[in-house]
Amino acid sequence: MPEPLYRLDQAVARAAVAAAVYDRRFHPVAASELPGLRLHVSVLGDLREVAPDAVEVGVHGLVIRCDGRRGLLLPQVAAERAWDRRQFLDETCRKAGLAPGTWRRPDCALLAFTATVFSD
Repeated sequence: MPEPLYRLDQAVARAAVAAAVYDRRFHPVAASELPGLRLHVSVLGDLREVAPDAVEVGVHGLVIRCDGRRGLLLPQVAAERAWDRRQFLDETCRKAGLAPGTWRRPDCALLAFTATVFSD
């Protein structure tokens, strides 16, 4: 999932357009909203398998892969929402459309990464 497919500048431009126009969770951004927008870019580090008890809230982002589903949450999400480790793991499952606690299953892959965040 977070493996690079494009150069960083191309990936940022593509992601910005996709988030502004094509994210079905939200209405497309209107031209009148552009002056109020802020840009945050998270450059993801390498994915590594991680044991659930080694997850560090505020340091690690998480990816879960299970039953043909994938979910990713950035490191800052758990910190901003004051989640503990277990809630971060459960919310990553929810992001993938999986039941909370699915991260405990031995047939599921739990991966961690770090991120460098840039903002305007």
